[in-house]
Amino acid sequence: MQNDGSVPLTLAAVLETLRITLPTLTDAGRGRLTRAACDARLADWSARVVGHAGIDLSVHGLEAATDDTFVLMSNHQSHFDIPCLYRAFCPRSLRMVAKTELFRIPLFGRAMHAAEFIEVDRKDRAQARASLGRAGERLRSGVNVWIAPEGTRSETGQLGPFKKGGFVLAEGVGVRILPVTLAGTRRVLPVHGKGVHFGQRVDVTFHPPIDPRAASRDAVMEDVRRAIASALP
Repeated sequence: MQNDGSVPLTLAAVLETLRITLPTLTDAGRGRLTRAACDARLADWSARVVGHAGIDLSVHGLEAATDDTFVLMSNHQSHFDIPCLYRAFCPRSLRMVAKTELFRIPLFGRAMHAAEFIEVDRKDRAQARASLGRAGERLRSGVNVWIAPEGTRSETGQLGPFKKGGFVLAEGVGVRILPVTLAGTRRVLPVHGKGVHFGQRVDVTFHPPIDPRAASRDAVMEDVRRAIASALP
C-alpha cells in the first residue's frame, strides 16, 4: 500500500454516493420520496462504502442507543466518519447537520435537502439559528440528528473546541445527547488526503446518554467532551 492511498477507492466511494443521489432526486421530483426509502439507501450506501474500503469496523456500546431519539455528538476526523457512523448506527433513522458547502455540490446538495439533511452556514447567524429549528423538527418527528460539535475535522486527531449549537438544540427539544467516539477513520482517509487506505480498523464507541437539562450547559459540554475523549487513542 502506498502512503498516499488509493484514489480509485476514493472514486468508488464517490460513485456509491452518486448511485443513491440520482434515485433520491427522481423520487423527490415525482413526489414519492419517503423517509424509509432514504434510510434504506443510506444503510446500503454505508455498507458498500465501508466494504469497498475493506474497513474492519468494530462497534462498542450500541446498547446505549435505546429506542429514544437522540442528538448524536461525535468527534470529527475524516470524511469516512460519515459512512462508518451510519453503518454502526443502522437501521436507525439518522440525519446529519452538514456545512453549507456540501449543499452547493450539483445534484448531491439537492438530494441531501430532499433526504432531510440539515444545512448550516456557520458564517450566517440567522441561517444557523434556522438550521437548529429544522433539526428540532427532525428530532420531534423521530429522526436522530448527528452533530460534530467541533464543527470541522481535527488536524491532529485530538478534540478541538466545542461549539454550543448542538447543546442548545438538545436542551431546547428536551432529548438526550448520545456521545460517540470515532477512532481510526483518519487512517482510512486523512484530513487532506485524496486516496483511501484499504483495510484499516475503525472503532465506533457509543457512550451512555447525557441529559442536557441535568446540569449547566458548560457542565454538560464538559461531560460530553470527556465521554468522547475517553475512547480516543
